[in-house]
Amino acid sequence: MNNIRTIKGGGNLKGKIKVPGDKSISHRALIIGSIAQGETTIEGFLHSEDPLSTADCLRKLGVNIPKIKKDEPFTILGLGLDGLKEPKEILNCGNSGTTMRLLMGLLAGQDGKNFILTGDGSLNERPMRRVGKPLSLMGGKIFGRECGNKAPISISGNKLKGCVLGTPVASAQVKSAILLAGLKASGNTSVIEPVSSRDHTERMLKAFGADISIRGEFGRNVVIKSGTDLIGQRVLIPGDISSASFWMIAASIVPNSEVLIENIGLNPTRTGILNVMDSMGCNYEVLDKSTIAGEPIGSIKVKTANNLRSFTIEGDVLPKLIDEIPILTVAACFCDGVSEIKDAQELRVKETDRLKVMTRQLRKFGAEISEREDGLIINGQSKFNAAEVDSETDHRVSMSLAIASLLAKGNSKIIRANASNVSYPTFWEDLAKLTN
Repeated sequence: MNNIRTIKGGGNLKGKIKVPGDKSISHRALIIGSIAQGETTIEGFLHSEDPLSTADCLRKLGVNIPKIKKDEPFTILGLGLDGLKEPKEILNCGNSGTTMRLLMGLLAGQDGKNFILTGDGSLNERPMRRVGKPLSLMGGKIFGRECGNKAPISISGNKLKGCVLGTPVASAQVKSAILLAGLKASGNTSVIEPVSSRDHTERMLKAFGADISIRGEFGRNVVIKSGTDLIGQRVLIPGDISSASFWMIAASIVPNSEVLIENIGLNPTRTGILNVMDSMGCNYEVLDKSTIAGEPIGSIKVKTANNLRSFTIEGDVLPKLIDEIPILTVAACFCDGVSEIKDAQELRVKETDRLKVMTRQLRKFGAEISEREDGLIINGQSKFNAAEVDSETDHRVSMSLAIASLLAKGNSKIIRANASNVSYPTFWEDLAKLTN
């Protein structure tokens, strides 16, 4: 495993690329296809560690998923809502919080079957009660370390009852777990969020034939009614806007750059980064818009912009760009004035404490950045000097530091660089392609 990468500062980015398939949609296509009737064919799947962990767990539950090859469509044979088997071994979710949280919802209503979920050292420290608690209110029997908050998690499948659940934080993973459990619960299951989070699960369940409706102001209330079988579909997965964001920001801040990123998902619950790029004064355009399987897609062309303005990120936009905060922190270092990130305490319980890690690593380049409890304050117009930095095992940190290195004077080294494999296995190839 080549774990140290050297990045040369200076130069520019030119060219066009396709980023890998959307991570959120890849997980959901596998899970929903597994409980549908008949065949589901998936194209554009993200061939990276996290979605492959989901595939591995579903195979242990009896789902026929072929060996998934990079850039090749594949077909899975669904087992229907009642067909999952009790596994003979522990389900290992690897580093993937999405896998663990969505499977908790999927398995809670598998009456009479028992399951144990575990993960790697990082995942087994992440909070799980936020999913376990609402599921237990539906009748789920879910246990774990620290009063059910940490994996390993044990699930005793049970008959669930539909109910109305409010979630304290806007989390697509919590909402999705409840909706998946709702497929097996009696009557209606209703989720009400403080702010609407990404809605890939709702869109896909609807495409597979679930009885699901979006209500309330700003679509914050989602209701699913059980009793309807899901029917297998063809799913085309667009490029992941969270992966595209590294190139969108890089092309904006690295002098004399122009990059076209083709076929990326433009789901409105995910495009918060475009709002921030607007307030910064970035130079970009969206081309070739269309809709595939209920998901809007398009291509984005970005050119370098001068005199970028500082920005504040807070409140309702956070769920729409939570994964882009690390790369936006890099962007803030090169804007005029002081940028602020608020209401982002969720980042403290990601793969790492991303607020702490980004502060610690960017300071090595010479960034003026300070932590607050729920965010960051970043002074712009930094002059970066080459440094030796560390991803601290976090994929989004690794890629953000790579982009930061392009703006540093001299050659920088990134330790544990291949953390990027979690969501973007071809990142370093694409970086080489755009910088040559």
